Amino acid sequence: MMEVFGAFVAGFTQVFTQTTFLLMLVGIGIGFVVGILPGLGGPATIALLLPFIVKMPPVQAFALLLGMASVLGTTGDITSILFGVPGEPTSAATIIDGHAMAKRGEAGRALGAVLMSSLIGAIFGAFVLALSVPVIRPLILKFASPELFMLALLGLTFVSSLSSEALLKGLLAAGIGLFLSTIGLNPVSGTQRFTFGQIFLWDGIGLVPITMGFFAIPELIEMGVRRSGIAREQIDKLGGVMQGVRDAFIHWKLVIRTSALGTFIAMIPGMGPSVSQWLAYAQAVQSSPDKSRFGKGAVEGVLGPGAANNSSMGGSLLTTVAFGVPASVLMAILLGAFLIQGIIPGPEMLQPEARGGHLSLTFSFVWIIVVANLITVAVCLTFLKQLVKITYIRASLLVPFIIVLIYLGTFAEKNAFPDLLLMLLFGLIGWAMERLDWPRPPLILGLVLGNLAESRLFLTVDNYGLSWLHRPGVMLILALTVTGALYPFLRRRWRSRKTGPALAGGAAAEATPAPAGAFHLNWAMAFSLTMAGFMAWALWESRHFDLKSGLFPWLIGFPVLALAIGQFVLDGWRRRIVRPPQPWEGEGPALSPREFNVRTAMTLGWICGFILPVWLLGFKIGGPLCAFVHLKWGEKEGWPISLILAAVTWAFIYFILDKLLHVPFPAGELLAWIWPESA
Repeated sequence: MMEVFGAFVAGFTQVFTQTTFLLMLVGIGIGFVVGILPGLGGPATIALLLPFIVKMPPVQAFALLLGMASVLGTTGDITSILFGVPGEPTSAATIIDGHAMAKRGEAGRALGAVLMSSLIGAIFGAFVLALSVPVIRPLILKFASPELFMLALLGLTFVSSLSSEALLKGLLAAGIGLFLSTIGLNPVSGTQRFTFGQIFLWDGIGLVPITMGFFAIPELIEMGVRRSGIAREQIDKLGGVMQGVRDAFIHWKLVIRTSALGTFIAMIPGMGPSVSQWLAYAQAVQSSPDKSRFGKGAVEGVLGPGAANNSSMGGSLLTTVAFGVPASVLMAILLGAFLIQGIIPGPEMLQPEARGGHLSLTFSFVWIIVVANLITVAVCLTFLKQLVKITYIRASLLVPFIIVLIYLGTFAEKNAFPDLLLMLLFGLIGWAMERLDWPRPPLILGLVLGNLAESRLFLTVDNYGLSWLHRPGVMLILALTVTGALYPFLRRRWRSRKTGPALAGGAAAEATPAPAGAFHLNWAMAFSLTMAGFMAWALWESRHFDLKSGLFPWLIGFPVLALAIGQFVLDGWRRRIVRPPQPWEGEGPALSPREFNVRTAMTLGWICGFILPVWLLGFKIGGPLCAFVHLKWGEKEGWPISLILAAVTWAFIYFILDKLLHVPFPAGELLAWIWPESA
């Protein structure tokens, strides 16, 4: 124990040497910028930094890399709250309630809450890493493919919590997400599935295009229609930053619970913050006595994902350091840094230096995570007033720049132009789902869990046959899965008995009676029918798949098709019609239906129209040009402000993305034809 304590202290002192601390500050600065910029993820940035660490001592190299990586979630939440655009894919869940709070004039409170919960989560995850290093190995080795498959199923039980009262729609959305995860090369046989001969689909549909489209495009359309800033209400000061900080301590049980969830979920390879953020959000919803507040600006919906997102770093590091098994894409690239430094993750990382190990280096990771997050949160709180003022800028100045950011962020994940088309497609789908009151988070959850579930299912069946069903770990997780699936129904039933029919029928009070058996043609039916048609077509296309390639799509596809048909019937045949507030009747100035439709069409046209100049002229010319044209003629802004903002857009793309981060932007089809050497 004295050796372990000595290594713990040595790790602390190593971090605070002058060169190491300065490199950590550099990493924090890079992480701050990358986290705020939508779509520019940590894995790509770590890959760009690897050449610079070749001649560094190990502690200095990891101070730079982990200093950058450990603050991505915190700064990504800032963009999610202020713009409704995920700064990082791992910050998408924060949008649901955080951005709703910003639009309500409580951006400061949301930011205060997410910053403090992120700090608590990061510290929690870091010290779990420190405390678990000597004892976690026997536990992790118990998790084989059957347990990993069951964990994926356990995650899907949270769909009921993410679906509010629309459970059937939530199940259908999750099923669509699972089915979308099958696009690409089959992980077992290598067979192409639903790729249509397109090489860019071999790796499947990326999370960034769907996340950007689902959450950013509907918000942009709303801003363009309302023609107001992000915040619809002005506040005297900041919207309660300190109140948000206090919220983290008021709801300390939720913060600790979701921090633990994020930490332990991230220990499992393939399940990191992309999964844990949604599970944490679901946990926040499930544990709340009033679920109706979520999606409308509930601070618990900010605290849960914020804590889980940042606590994931400690959990994923533990798996990577102790076993040399990268728990996420970011950790896979970080594993390359170990090899560059001549260090092989594994038992040596848990041994003191006196025995030829690197235990003090492992403990330095703990201190880097803690110190980096302390510095980041302090800086963010210091300049929070300036950040929140962004929410009061009028939409005409924000929308063109945010469109460019969305295009840049979507492209930067794979440097693939077709991802822009996917982003626009799923943007339209996300907008339709929002209009028709379909929950969007279950689809994202299904997408991120699909690959893990399929690969582990095949490994389980091939290695264990049916005997895996009798494994103690499987039976335990199955019990938790059943409990998690039934708990919302049992609790709702218990509450209805306790409070009486007045509360249980609260939702029905907003419903308008309709003639029994009446068949009502509406847009909801058209959307459900489209989902059913999509699944029927996909199943028909899969008829030639072999058993290994078709098993998972068939297991998912037929139930989803049945659910879609059921939803179609419910949308047409129902005794009550719940009429949601129409968009032109909501907050802000009243709009006629015609004016609302015209503004919506124009905003959609501008968003989709950006793709043509970017394709022809490239991002460096097409991006600023689109921003200028949109500002000057689309938003009727003056010449000076239009030229200035277009110049800022060009400088941002050229100096930060191109020169500093070396994002490989193509020259554009027209320029490549005129000057072939520029291609």
